[in-house]
Amino acid sequence: MSLNWIAPAERIQKLPPYVFARLDELKAKAREQGLDLIDLGMGNPDGATPQPVVEAAIEALQNKGNHGYPPFEGTANFRRAITNWYHRRYDVKLDPDSEALPLLGSKEGLAHLAIAYINPGDLVLVPTPAYPAHFRGPVIAGGQVHNLVLKPDNGWLIDLASIPDEVAEKAKILYFNYPSNPTAATAPREFFEDIVAFARKYEILLVHDLCYAELAFDGYQPTSLLEIPGAKDISVEFHTMSKTYNMAGWRVGFVVGNRHIIQGLRTLKTNLDYGIFAALQTAAETALQLPDSYLQQVQQRYRTRRDFLIKGLADLGWQIPKTKATMYIWVPCPAKIGSTDFALDVLQQTGVVVTPGNAFGVGGEGYVRISLIAECERLGEALHRFKQAGIHY
Repeated sequence: MSLNWIAPAERIQKLPPYVFARLDELKAKAREQGLDLIDLGMGNPDGATPQPVVEAAIEALQNKGNHGYPPFEGTANFRRAITNWYHRRYDVKLDPDSEALPLLGSKEGLAHLAIAYINPGDLVLVPTPAYPAHFRGPVIAGGQVHNLVLKPDNGWLIDLASIPDEVAEKAKILYFNYPSNPTAATAPREFFEDIVAFARKYEILLVHDLCYAELAFDGYQPTSLLEIPGAKDISVEFHTMSKTYNMAGWRVGFVVGNRHIIQGLRTLKTNLDYGIFAALQTAAETALQLPDSYLQQVQQRYRTRRDFLIKGLADLGWQIPKTKATMYIWVPCPAKIGSTDFALDVLQQTGVVVTPGNAFGVGGEGYVRISLIAECERLGEALHRFKQAGIHY
């Protein structure tokens, strides 16, 4: 019996195809054609999870006490590890019982926060380009997204002064992300001070995505929103284990900040899931306690790849400023070609996968994102293929 007469909910119909799912389809077809793909599309770290983390998970798996449902709010030990990490990294003191909540990855939490706090018609401020969960979550919740178009001549920073008063007065939530996916932009501490003052003036909830905090280079130290006086009164901050600790498939993240906002998210999650498998939380505790020498190795790996790729792109005509953080390079498309067409041309001509900038919203048109998720040997092969195919800026 056909079910064509059962239409998806309007909230689903409003969503365009998820670009990474579409890229997976194109990659599968390319592999069927025998292409040797160099996949620099997703932000999927290529290394192994640190061995101490794997060993902690194995030991925790053997403990039958971890085999039942985990606590809705996460284990007390993992919450303490989160708040201890924040205190060590940012000198921010948090209550592990009320100001930290483990998540099934930060993407889940970002989207569920929208469902927990956005009513149909609520106005939500979202930069563009942005990580898709920042605008798709509000759309799913029925919110009205107001795009804050970011521009390269402003360093891809939100221009708070350009937001009309009537928009700011209606806004309920502002999502943002520095260091930024996809642009790799960073924001000075003064920007965080300004955005806290802006949000307090207009009574806006700030949602900051800090998942690239530890992938920083050349002495740069990203700012946590919660470092700013008064920020915790109006904000929450998301983090993930996926990038720094090569734990993308483990699906572990967390949110910290205002206890009342976190309680609202927790209430929603108690009706939707049972939280993270307790053994994985034990492994994540171990990751957060790794010595700084591990972090320095990760930073060196991505810094080396950054330098190699930026130099190679310069030889092909692209002048890309050195990024201070993240695992991405934000590359302008050649003149008179859109980001989707350029990404498809690159894939078909070279077998190299990059992400079209419009996947990150209208503000990303004209760019592609390249992920630093391969060793320099493979990055060099990608550059060689670009040269052979005549792909240049």
